Amino acid sequence: MQVLKHFWRQIIVSLVFIGLIVGFIFVLATHNTATVNIANVNIREGPGMSYAITDATSKGTKVHIMRRKNNWLYIRYADHKFGWIASWLVNEHNTQLTKTTKISDATIVIDPGHGGSDSGALSSKNKMEKTYTLRVANVVAARLRAAGAHVVMTRDTDKTVSLSARPALANKLHADAFISFHFDSSPEKNTASGITTYYYHKSTSLALANALSDDVVGLPIPSKGVAFGDFLVIRDNQVPAVLMELGYINDKSDFKTISSQKYPKEVANAVYAGLTSYFATN
Repeated sequence: MQVLKHFWRQIIVSLVFIGLIVGFIFVLATHNTATVNIANVNIREGPGMSYAITDATSKGTKVHIMRRKNNWLYIRYADHKFGWIASWLVNEHNTQLTKTTKISDATIVIDPGHGGSDSGALSSKNKMEKTYTLRVANVVAARLRAAGAHVVMTRDTDKTVSLSARPALANKLHADAFISFHFDSSPEKNTASGITTYYYHKSTSLALANALSDDVVGLPIPSKGVAFGDFLVIRDNQVPAVLMELGYINDKSDFKTISSQKYPKEVANAVYAGLTSYFATN
């Protein structure tokens, strides 16, 4: 009898211990925002006092916790600034960390293809792809920001950005989505038309590709659907990532639409609708 009592006592103690551990893990997992609790807190390049100070933030600043390392937090603050802060200098909020379900909570990286010394494909009249990818990207970014999204662009001017830097930015930000805009080109002009939405990683990106493709069907250029694409900017991405070819730049009919004033707005509305559906269902 005494042995049986001891046995049950041990079981109860073990269950209580496991419950405490689970509770502790839950508390850690549910913290994703915090408020700086003292004035002039240093933001550093890395998780430690030995790293260089890059900025400082004031008491009461709200920050979003991206990840943790030891007693340091990698945070987003002041809209789109990032850095490391000591965890003991902030008060964390007990809000459950869940998948993003709406655009207003999302971090989205928009990638206008090419730029600077890289002109991209050319139209039949030598108009450069890079010009039109930036036009579309700027309008899309404005549409998503108006909906409350945190949007970061790989370029917002006509400058050269390396291919590897584009996915690296999305990975660094732990973005909720990465969208690269391009315009296709056929070996012979006026022989191809259509929009194609490419993905590389099926497990992370196919759902995003399908959602965006579903909503481009209403655009003036017909949709060719979703396809696998071995492009570095989506292959090297650890976040949901797609590359959208929004028409053939060397097709006379497609280019008439691509160069029109209303096409970027139409694309922006389609992308907004696709992302709204994606975040709501995934």
